[in-house]
Amino acid sequence: LLNKKLNKEVSFQLVAPEESDFSAGKLSITSPIGKALIGKTKNDEVEVTAPAGVTHYKILKMSMS
Repeated sequence: LLNKKLNKEVSFQLVAPEESDFSAGKLSITSPIGKALIGKTKNDEVEVTAPAGVTHYKILKMSMS
């Protein structure tokens, strides 16, 4: 993902809620970012509203692992 505000690439793995570990880059599919990414594809832009505020991301790449 490209964090548009910071112009910085970030990478996350979406996992089940019980497997989430933010420090390891594993985000729950029920987290604000997880919910925003479900159903999206490469080059889509998403707005994520989280307790820390609103962030805009552009999807640069998605893969299944």
